[in-house]
Amino acid sequence: MEVIYERQVTPAAVDPARAASVDIGLNPLAAVTFHQPGLAPFLVNGRPLKALNQWYNKRRARLPAKLSNGIFASRQLDILADKRARHMSDYLHVASRRLVDRLVKHRVGTLVVGKNDGWKQASGLGKRTNQNVVFVPHARFVEMLQYKAELVGIHVVVSEESYTSKRSFLDLEPLGKQEVYAGKRGKRVKRGLFQATDGRRLNADITGAFNSLRKVVPDAFGNGIGGVVVHPARITLANGPHGRNVHVA
Repeated sequence: MEVIYERQVTPAAVDPARAASVDIGLNPLAAVTFHQPGLAPFLVNGRPLKALNQWYNKRRARLPAKLSNGIFASRQLDILADKRARHMSDYLHVASRRLVDRLVKHRVGTLVVGKNDGWKQASGLGKRTNQNVVFVPHARFVEMLQYKAELVGIHVVVSEESYTSKRSFLDLEPLGKQEVYAGKRGKRVKRGLFQATDGRRLNADITGAFNSLRKVVPDAFGNGIGGVVVHPARITLANGPHGRNVHVA
């Protein structure tokens, strides 16, 4: 049974001029950045969801062998799928709640969420990675962020994030198509690591989140990036799938 109900907006003490940005991904489920000097960005761990998918896929692959020819459904398969969905939903609810609580703590009144329609269908990261990406309900996570943020008076802007991951935030590169890129021609040094033109390195997802913020709020860094923190902090979610404590990587 699904229950749908309405709640009144209860504005928190947030300032629309204070903005944050979220870059949605896989290993880090979300990379969150701020344009206020001194506020450290943080990552929300997505690896527990990958582990949940691996567990589900292994169990799902074994069960059909017990079925008779021509039968493709069973009560065990339904229970397994339902268990996976409930664990997934619980983790996303906890993650989105912690994220919004952090925004309220820092009085953030504007949230930019980077999201490209159809990006899962276009991902060519290999069979195993594609499987993990497709099974994680990122759209559902974005919906959770939206309604929870709006309930406390935070304005949410969902924006397409093209060219944000190939631009050097530390060099404040223009966010558009270029023939020659800065930062190693827009390439990551290695998985999860981006290098600016002067050799400085920072988390690649944090780069994308900062650039998504620049895309929607062009004057977010009008006074320069002095004091902006680029090395993400770690947070801990209370419980992840299967009841284990989850530490952000």
